[in-house]
Amino acid sequence: MTYADYLTAERVAQVKHEYLRGQVWAMAGGTIEHGRLAMAIGNALSNALRGKPCVVLSSDVRVRIEATDRTTYPDVTVVCGPRAVSADDNDAIVNPVVLVEVLSDSTEADDRGEKFAHYRRLASLREYVLVSQHERRVEVFRREGDHWSLYEAATGDTIQLGSIGAALVVDEIYFDPTA
Repeated sequence: MTYADYLTAERVAQVKHEYLRGQVWAMAGGTIEHGRLAMAIGNALSNALRGKPCVVLSSDVRVRIEATDRTTYPDVTVVCGPRAVSADDNDAIVNPVVLVEVLSDSTEADDRGEKFAHYRRLASLREYVLVSQHERRVEVFRREGDHWSLYEAATGDTIQLGSIGAALVVDEIYFDPTA
């Protein structure tokens, strides 16, 4: 499928699809916990970035990795400064600074592996955040020069997102007033 065909189909699709070099696959439906965690991270980042030239975007926004011809829907995307869109997709961001994926059993291997390899090709990307659904654990992969370093946080910890001057308090992200 060409990328133009993908965009045409995506405009009328009932579910979101990811794209990689002509191949298209439907994204699995998320769990309540997945949705709750994504919103908690998005809210925390929105609050931390208030007054800064950054915008927090939901999973409704595509990210295009033009270098590898892949398009995804991260759970949360942060863009600072002017938003840049793909030359072939006016609704796809190409300059995220931070990407967040809430891990699920069906996507964890891809989020840690191939998808992360694609994301690393985004010159603007400074931090990649993985959030566990099964335990209170947040991992931040941070670009430091020409390599990526891993920082982890668990119950009682706060983890810094240095690229945007924000911090995530693990217990606040996982707090559920209905549990």
